[in-house]
Amino acid sequence: MRRKHAFTCINCPLSCALELTEEDGEVLEVTGHECEVGRRYAEEEFRDPRRTVTTTVRVRNGVIPQLPVVSTRPMPEALVREAVKALADVEVDAPVRDGQVIYRDLLGTGADIIAARRLDPRSRADEEG
Repeated sequence: MRRKHAFTCINCPLSCALELTEEDGEVLEVTGHECEVGRRYAEEEFRDPRRTVTTTVRVRNGVIPQLPVVSTRPMPEALVREAVKALADVEVDAPVRDGQVIYRDLLGTGADIIAARRLDPRSRADEEG
């Protein structure tokens, strides 16, 4: 049975509206792309959709209570919710360096979770004020 899948390419500002036609998991045709990158994007999204994980983790003694973090590589889209849940209980101590590894090999995907910014510790003045 032939099926069509719609995607919006995110590789450049054109944001091509892509349509992939498949039958029994085999790609028959991709239309709507202005370049080869768009065609490949539709096929990859169909076969193995991946996402970069971005979320926050708690910080002890930081100038702010949450640290933005990001995965070092995209992981299977089906694991993103589980990945965010796995990070929900993670807590780090300030100071934190930008790019510091917070969690290694999340869910066995090979993706590390790193700090997306530097975070300084709270000072005494912060605590008194």
